[in-house]
Amino acid sequence: MRVALGLEYCGRSFTGWQSQPDGRGVQDALERALAKIADAPVRTIAAGRTDAGVHATMQVVHFDADAERRDNAWVRGVNANLPDDVAVQWAQPVAPEFHARFDARARHYTYLLSACRVRPALSAGRVGWYHHSLDASAMRDGAAALVGTHDFSAFRAAECQAKSPVRTLSSVSISAAGHLVRFDFRANAYLHHMIRNIVGALVHVGAGKHPPSWIGELLAARDRTRAAPTFSPDGLYFTGVEYDGKWALPSTRRPVVSSIV
Repeated sequence: MRVALGLEYCGRSFTGWQSQPDGRGVQDALERALAKIADAPVRTIAAGRTDAGVHATMQVVHFDADAERRDNAWVRGVNANLPDDVAVQWAQPVAPEFHARFDARARHYTYLLSACRVRPALSAGRVGWYHHSLDASAMRDGAAALVGTHDFSAFRAAECQAKSPVRTLSSVSISAAGHLVRFDFRANAYLHHMIRNIVGALVHVGAGKHPPSWIGELLAARDRTRAAPTFSPDGLYFTGVEYDGKWALPSTRRPVVSSIV
């Protein structure tokens, strides 16, 4: 039986989504909990991998199990065996051919940034921080160059293992309310550190270090060394996935609520 589930987690205490030898990946915690309910080892596949310190409001996962359990067991039963910072939101049996990663049509991320002279305390680890106010309009002008299908080598981590640097970023929106700046992204897929590198470059534009046209210049140059440093993972959230309606899944997207900061 194949089961899909929706998962949320705070990434602060994890080394990222992917299973690690030290067992500190979110995947490790989930598979340990699932194995207790399935009474057998369980291997999971996620819609997208998140780095150390990155959070998820709606990560979609599928797994196969011989054991038949009520949907509630895959939610409450698994949650009873998970650490407090990981929780299954829903679970549903799916067709054997459903694949959480390969059937994803688009993936969404949000970055929350506090642009304030003093670093945040209560929201530490859940929001990024820049020590100065930012020009959201200038950042929007710069981000416009990123929309479309491009070679994103300028925003790709050196250790990225993707076969191609070409991705389709279908939308970028930037909004500001008080000291909080919100970046929302929708793309078919992402390169390693792509969002954090884009946010780092846009912050330089917002701070007046470069004009908005610099973003397009970086994109065209395809040279990571010319861009801004990789931004902190603290404010980055994987907020969901889009699938064909034929899978009849529960909600696979959940926006970040700004009230968390």
